[in-house]
Amino acid sequence: MPKYVCKHCKQVFEESDAGKCPHCGAPADDGLEFSNSDEFLRAEAPRIIAEREKSGLEGLVGGLAAVIINTEVNRQKAAAAELIRYTGYRFDAAFEDEDFRSCVLKCPGSADFLIRSRSAADNPFAECNQGPKSNHLPNTRLETFVFECSDIEAYQRIQKAQGVKFISDDIIRRDHYSFLQTAPSRYSGNSVGVIQWHGEPGRYRDPSDTDLNWDLRKPSYSYLQNIGMLDHCATRIRARDRDDAIIEFMRLTNYHFDFAIYVKSQNSITNVSRLSQGEYAMVFTSGIAPYVSEEESGPTEKFIHNYNTRVHHMAFATERIEEAFDELSRDGMDYLLELVGSEEEGLKQTFTVASPNTLLVNEYIHRYGDFDGFFTRSNVTLLTEATQKQ
Repeated sequence: MPKYVCKHCKQVFEESDAGKCPHCGAPADDGLEFSNSDEFLRAEAPRIIAEREKSGLEGLVGGLAAVIINTEVNRQKAAAAELIRYTGYRFDAAFEDEDFRSCVLKCPGSADFLIRSRSAADNPFAECNQGPKSNHLPNTRLETFVFECSDIEAYQRIQKAQGVKFISDDIIRRDHYSFLQTAPSRYSGNSVGVIQWHGEPGRYRDPSDTDLNWDLRKPSYSYLQNIGMLDHCATRIRARDRDDAIIEFMRLTNYHFDFAIYVKSQNSITNVSRLSQGEYAMVFTSGIAPYVSEEESGPTEKFIHNYNTRVHHMAFATERIEEAFDELSRDGMDYLLELVGSEEEGLKQTFTVASPNTLLVNEYIHRYGDFDGFFTRSNVTLLTEATQKQ
């Protein structure tokens, strides 16, 4: 029996004898036949880019400047120390203002990490964080991807005209930057931030902020020098929202839809969006078909059922990946699977277990030579299957 997605409530349903959506009551003939393929995205992408050019958005938003991870107050320091211990990132600063307690981590040539906890009880991401396996950490998620912007006033004007909602009514202006971020996406739970620097990029602390006496020293392990830039992050989204999530992201940034890998045996699609080759990529992973049950729906939809839509993992470009894998293991890191892939295939990858402080998985990835395929189907299949263990 064919399945349809309601244009009004976005729920998927089988053909109805009652002639209406069983979820919201809208006429059934308003539904679109549900299928996840690249045909629609391939047709929409040129139109979205044309819209960006016409509105003045094209070229306004650049590469990834920072990632904001919010944690519970009592886990923030541990979350920062964990990233310092298991990646190439180093402690830069820790400070507090009236809204956040922030810890800044940096790695040469890569986007910054801002590990934060909120001072106020109000959390605009609270609903996105609810899930059977995430409710114990109600304020924890990778919340925001912050992209550089050359004219933040123009960005605000263009996006408001298109109905985009922002967390703050006005641009946040600080000594070294101006900042604006969207409300959490109804499709991914993520927020897109834009930042325009005033002077030296990467300075987040204002003179009025209170310094925190955090001494987060990096271990002197030589293999950590082989773990470098943030390569990509992957967000788990529902099957029915796959197209909408990617299109929304394209409208908020200057990224484009690149390609998708379908793993039918795992009911999963891995979709890659890029600004340009070699730069940070945004990955969206969805089901091919919607969630039915823990047994039938595959690891991607199962993860969303348990943790809600959210970023699943952060991938770090890693040299001498075999040595890094072994040494991290000796330092207490646990993995969801062994290294997969080979030099002949073009890349090797692995997933760690999820952090108890951020719920995020680390991926370590190495691409050999001039391999430019980004992923291989065999690796994607094995990595997706490994998330069953979560």
